[in-house]
Amino acid sequence: MVNKLFLCGLFLIFISFTAFTQNEIKFEEFDLDNGLHVILHEDHATPIVAVTVMYHVGSKNEKEDRTGFAHFFEHLMFEGSPNIPRGEYFKLVQNAGGELNANTDFDRTFYFEVLPSNQLELGLWLESERMMHLKIDTIGVETQREVVKEERKESLDNQPYGRIWEETFKRAYTVHPYKWMPIGSVQYIDRASLSEFMDFYSTYYVPQNAVLTLAGDLQIDAAKDLIEKYFKDIPKGQKEIIRPKIVEPPQLHEIRDTAYDNVQLPAIVEAYHVPPIGTKEYYAIDMLTMLLSSGQSSRLYKSLVDEQQKAVYIGAFPAGLEDPGLFIAVAIANSGINADELEKSIDFEVGKVRDSLVTDEEYQKIRNQIKTQFVNKASHVAGIAEDLSKYFMLYGDTDLINSEIDKYMEVTKEDIKNAAEKYLNKQNRVVLYYLPLNSKKEVKK
Repeated sequence: MVNKLFLCGLFLIFISFTAFTQNEIKFEEFDLDNGLHVILHEDHATPIVAVTVMYHVGSKNEKEDRTGFAHFFEHLMFEGSPNIPRGEYFKLVQNAGGELNANTDFDRTFYFEVLPSNQLELGLWLESERMMHLKIDTIGVETQREVVKEERKESLDNQPYGRIWEETFKRAYTVHPYKWMPIGSVQYIDRASLSEFMDFYSTYYVPQNAVLTLAGDLQIDAAKDLIEKYFKDIPKGQKEIIRPKIVEPPQLHEIRDTAYDNVQLPAIVEAYHVPPIGTKEYYAIDMLTMLLSSGQSSRLYKSLVDEQQKAVYIGAFPAGLEDPGLFIAVAIANSGINADELEKSIDFEVGKVRDSLVTDEEYQKIRNQIKTQFVNKASHVAGIAEDLSKYFMLYGDTDLINSEIDKYMEVTKEDIKNAAEKYLNKQNRVVLYYLPLNSKKEVKK
């Protein structure tokens, strides 16, 4: 019975991968005269359409004394316009049977609506309204100030281990704006004036800094007509779009520090500087991350959680960014285990990938996991739209949506080992002990 189920599983995986390789994601792209880049993907599998806009602005475009602006606009962009009363944006989409949301990171901000395909024009009108003349007034700004501050409290300040990423990034970067988190700091949002928010909007939320992507049940020619109707008359922005040119200097010595928080169990973070997205070495680092922490059969989980029982949680993440990012390993200790013990166990596993090749079985497993990820991403129109936008904006090649998997498949076992040797070394890392507050009192005694 086990063998039959195993063979059946392999067959289903094979069918999925075969279907994926045969289904190229076709798209058209063009620019309007105002600089807006447009990408269209037609797919009639389901009667829905994703209307998305990605702006090339994230927390790295902010000033150090005004962090959180990009995330603030993630909220402010739903305040309405002269033609959309305050509070009506969500109602218009939801009453049409759709859903909507937005997200912000270090490099870009993404807005989307997923609607019944007969509501495509509604989505285009809504996005054009906030690109052309978003309502930025005292009422909206003050309302969103409170919303953003409350969000920070819930997701960071009052959340166990909520500030662990903030504490890590501010130690890993000395000059690059990745040293602050997209959610920003409360005091800077409080100090910002209405005119500063208006200036940020008129600088970054302009056609030439955006990608409009439609994916799903649409007719290409009809969609082009609607895009012309709603977007061609939006004026091009007149201010210089600032792209940070700050280069983080190489880290030559290990950085070690301790942060204390209202947590019950010690945690440790190891953060290594790695290349930006789209580079061959980044693909190798991403695959290495999967080897170490993807699933309960991964090396870190098996060693620290299952076998040694030193951790209640272990994970590794590639912070893939437009500029050089981080490879991060984080673990939360089991009861009675201290951070020193966790560090030694993590270092032992990291040392193994530096010193020897992954096994053939592990290598094939990683490749299969990547194929599965690409299959899953290609099954949702909103995900397809986001990927199309991302590949154009951050990679400069929209067709990577079809070919990026080949870049992963070209990574060899030797490439993974070489990337580990080059980047996962002590002088290139930050080690942060994230400890309970009561241990700070014990140290003082």
